Amino acid sequence: MKKKILVLDDEVSICLLLENFLSKNYEVISLNNGLDALLWLDNNIPDLIISDIQMETMDGYEFLTNLRQRGFTKHTPCIMLSGKSESKERIKCYKLGAQDYLTKPFNPEELEELVKKNLFPIHYAIDW
Repeated sequence: MKKKILVLDDEVSICLLLENFLSKNYEVISLNNGLDALLWLDNNIPDLIISDIQMETMDGYEFLTNLRQRGFTKHTPCIMLSGKSESKERIKCYKLGAQDYLTKPFNPEELEELVKKNLFPIHYAIDW
């Protein structure tokens, strides 16, 4: 069974890009705002979440805060995407419980490595 990844971004083009890139190896579900994602999470548990920060209805910070307050998703790995590269933005995400932070435009190879690291943390390294 393929691992399930929830992609959350209000830019349809980013969702399509991530779906296209990730769907070869993973089941990908795309949603366009934090409220829809929280409703979806009421009945589903993904193996990984990739979320934009700057969104209209509910920003990524608020989504991440809600995600960590829920029992079933408290420990679900989350990679945050942002157009902001400032260290303070990364630190804020880490303090809210994000595992990783990737700046847009992102390198697909780096995204692939972050996804593998978060989905398979023990078996991630090729050489020990």
